[in-house]
Amino acid sequence: MSIVITGTPGVGKHTITDIVSKKLNLTPIDITQVARNSSHIEHNSGIDEIDVEKLGSFLQERISEENIVVGHLAPYVLSKKNVKQVIILRRNPYDLISVYKERKYSERKIKENTGSEVLGVIAYDAFTKFQEKAKQLDVSKKTIKQVADDVIKIILEEKETEEIDWLEYVTKNNDLKKFFDD
Repeated sequence: MSIVITGTPGVGKHTITDIVSKKLNLTPIDITQVARNSSHIEHNSGIDEIDVEKLGSFLQERISEENIVVGHLAPYVLSKKNVKQVIILRRNPYDLISVYKERKYSERKIKENTGSEVLGVIAYDAFTKFQEKAKQLDVSKKTIKQVADDVIKIILEEKETEEIDWLEYVTKNNDLKKFFDD
């Protein structure tokens, strides 16, 4: 059973995974890289499509307690029985806008990803699938070191899940249109 780090794109999954894997002597497995390298991604009309069942089967044979698995697809390709813990990194959606602009995401892709974070789509799917094994962590306004330390505390069961509700926050700011089309 492995440790899993997931979350919306731009929350720092790979950066944190690199640090934590070195500190805990775990081998990282990047779900997206595995999908690309194992030809589980098909390119149709400019959109990448992944066969999550085939990718899940492929990963199941390759992960162990010596791994830390990273990727936003974790809730869709991993099974509960194969994971020890799932850590969902969450980030203030207002902060994500600048991350996505730096990555040169289209306005549509920015809204899709920030809207997903506002609604907590990956968090919801991870909690639904992994239940008590899932914990979330707000990485907003924290240094990389603080986040890595918090992730390690979660792994060592010295830190509980954090309550995060970006929808309430965005609604209070009267900014739903900033993240969602009419």
